Amino acid sequence: MLFSSITFIFLFLPVLLFLCLITKQKYHNIILLLASILFYAFGEPKYVLIMLSIILISYIGTLLIDKFRNFKKPLLFLTILSNLSFLIYFKYFNFIIENFNSLNIYHIDIVKIVMPIGISFYTFQALSYVIDVYREEVKVQKNLYKLALYICLFPQLVAGPIIKYHDISDAIDSREINFDSVNIGVKRFIIGLSKKMLIANTLGLIADKIFEQPVTALPHLVSWLGAFAYTFQLYFDFSGYSDMAIGLGLIFGFRFMENFNYPYISKSITEFWRRWHISLSTWFKQYVYIPLGGNKGTKLATVRNLGIVFLLTGIWHGAAWTFIVWGIWHGMFIIIEKLLNIKEIDEKCTKIWQIVLRHIYCILVFTIGWVIFRSPDLHYAINYIGNMLGLVSINEKNIVYDMTYYIDVYEVIMFVAAILCSVPIFKNILQPKSTFKNICLNIWLLMLFILSVSAIAMNTYNPFIYFRF
Repeated sequence: MLFSSITFIFLFLPVLLFLCLITKQKYHNIILLLASILFYAFGEPKYVLIMLSIILISYIGTLLIDKFRNFKKPLLFLTILSNLSFLIYFKYFNFIIENFNSLNIYHIDIVKIVMPIGISFYTFQALSYVIDVYREEVKVQKNLYKLALYICLFPQLVAGPIIKYHDISDAIDSREINFDSVNIGVKRFIIGLSKKMLIANTLGLIADKIFEQPVTALPHLVSWLGAFAYTFQLYFDFSGYSDMAIGLGLIFGFRFMENFNYPYISKSITEFWRRWHISLSTWFKQYVYIPLGGNKGTKLATVRNLGIVFLLTGIWHGAAWTFIVWGIWHGMFIIIEKLLNIKEIDEKCTKIWQIVLRHIYCILVFTIGWVIFRSPDLHYAINYIGNMLGLVSINEKNIVYDMTYYIDVYEVIMFVAAILCSVPIFKNILQPKSTFKNICLNIWLLMLFILSVSAIAMNTYNPFIYFRF
């Protein structure tokens, strides 16, 4: 089920909220758990068993880790391996087989596998709980349905944010649904919905049209248009989902961490990763980078640790060489900035022209990175980037469409809206300081909601990009 669907907005969500409002608080967890399972089963009923298996493995594994502390390392290893086996099989098995077959040593037939939606997210969420119990940073949850609620809570189930158990354990045990949290939650949900339906989907159409064309059929400016269209599409699609998830969490009494903090205003790739997909970068920092030694050892060890983290970040995003190279691309710049001491550069570069140049540098790096991320294969990505840089010869006879085919007045308006909403101009929009501003905000949000619902009605299917991760 999609957040951006008529079924969810006008049936699932109102009915669920109504049930929570008319029942006692002690029944809210079981209602939310059943609703979360129904939410996931609505689109992929057969894969509910995969999610429930991961929950059960995590539950049994942590009980054993807590009881048999003398054997906690092998028990941790077995629990993590058992959970990861689902992710490896469904997400990476065919990729491994394809690359093995390319060696021409022995041929193995490809198996038809459909990856369960959100498996990367709820697997990592389960792993964080297991590791935290092993570290004795959280108490083991002996109530199975409470642990199940943590792992499969529907707002963040299929595309994050990746929530740590200790962040919501108190809310699972005791919380309340009140007018203020519902009010803010609904507003946050509408903002996320409008990001997705009005900006991301509109610019996504431009990106899709352009990336469907052969590189030699794209004028240089059009290739830049496609790159920027996808750059904004991805941000507003994913941050829109996160806004909706955070809003839904507030409606039902949970506070989820922020997942984005205006990443496109960054002046370095290091800063970019402090602002982009914060829950994932935090996960890798706490469960991979720091255990490897972080930056406490030699420079060479730090470079190795950063390289491993960003290689794994690329692999986490998908079973394709484009994602792996994208992770390496970002890791390379993170390492360079680390060796150049980016903190010292931040302190010294205070002049306007220096700041502007650093913004341009960062924008170019992550935009080129998104081209790699979006491309169907590395060959296309290399040629596309070459086109952007004017290194690919364009045959005028191959050019079927000019710039006007890809973008019209409405899409220009959405580009402007994307640029404005990518900077913290409207950062405190949900905290109006006067009654008049609050009225204006409510009218504006109502208009956005009507426009977004109209857009939903005109589109049969509009999945979130990160569903496939």
